Amino acid sequence: MAAPDTGRWFGFGFNGFGQTVSSAAEAGTPADGEAEGSVLEPRRVTACSSGPARGEASSSGDGPDAGPGRSVRRVFPAWSHTAALADDASVYFWGFVADSPWRQMHIINRSQQGCKDILSSEKYLMTLWPDRVECWDIPRLCRTREATDAVIWTKHLQEEEKPKAVFPLIPGGYITTSPPFYKSLPSQFSARKLVLGSEHALLLTFDGTVHSWGSGRHGQLGHGSVKDQAQPRIVEALHGLAMTELAAGTWHSACTSASGDLYVWGWNESGQLGLPTKSRPEEEQRRSGQQPELCGEGSGELFTWGWGSYGQLGHGQSDSTDLPKLVEYFVNTHLSVLDVVCGPWNTFVLAQRDMNYCDVIVEVTRCQPAIPLTACEKM
Repeated sequence: MAAPDTGRWFGFGFNGFGQTVSSAAEAGTPADGEAEGSVLEPRRVTACSSGPARGEASSSGDGPDAGPGRSVRRVFPAWSHTAALADDASVYFWGFVADSPWRQMHIINRSQQGCKDILSSEKYLMTLWPDRVECWDIPRLCRTREATDAVIWTKHLQEEEKPKAVFPLIPGGYITTSPPFYKSLPSQFSARKLVLGSEHALLLTFDGTVHSWGSGRHGQLGHGSVKDQAQPRIVEALHGLAMTELAAGTWHSACTSASGDLYVWGWNESGQLGLPTKSRPEEEQRRSGQQPELCGEGSGELFTWGWGSYGQLGHGQSDSTDLPKLVEYFVNTHLSVLDVVCGPWNTFVLAQRDMNYCDVIVEVTRCQPAIPLTACEKM
């Protein structure tokens, strides 16, 4: 019996350091009109190999879903590198690693207690364990090759404080990737999920209420002004509507209701809200004035819009658009999208074979050159 398809990761967008598609062979050479370091269409992420021993060079591997018993479940892109957590609690980095581009680092978990989740930025990696949260200094980790030497902050969790909500929420507050790393929340909140933008935060309670706080200078808080908000405040425009999911971009926000409606607010300079923007020529807006029909819930199709100068929309070109547009690659290759992660200028997508498509699929992979690996270390 064939093993169940847990999906594979694809990347597209800015790839100047190998932080999106870590193999030069997969990234390809820039086409006419393509910016240097861009991947304009989805390409298989091949950064996570089966884990070579310390000091060995690494081949680019067969992808994050191909290592023996390994499957990448979380991906966090930063500016110059990407971090990922595998289901065996190993952590991967690829991109600008150890002061060099196009490199990888694999931190092997050999402890009985595995890392449960991660939250990453350019400098810090927050790791959730059964009994604690740790902050790893990524530059120090690259220098010392020892995860224990890279720990600069720890918050221990008591037995009764074991997290019941989605990380970065923990009992009493939440974790951030900037000092002091932990911030408390009012005790009356029944928080289910929290997401972080560059300068603001969104919180979803178990009853479907959305709160926001932080910088409001681009309208990303949804309070009808551009004022900052120090403490969580209900987004009044959504009050009374049960929300089920939410997301925070750099300077904009989005959430979906229980009925499947999408709500967006904040910065729209490049059309990232899917609303008309002044940055697009008036004639072009007239030509594309008709709203497209979006796919139904659970269809597995992917639509993207906004700034696309590095191909981060996945449409095979570097144009920006304020209209949601289908990413045809996944439809043409009979893949159903399971998850999407947006980075600074790149995008990662988890997709699996469309079970409604019955045909013989032959996958051809290319032999790829070895990529220097820094080291594999214990957690």
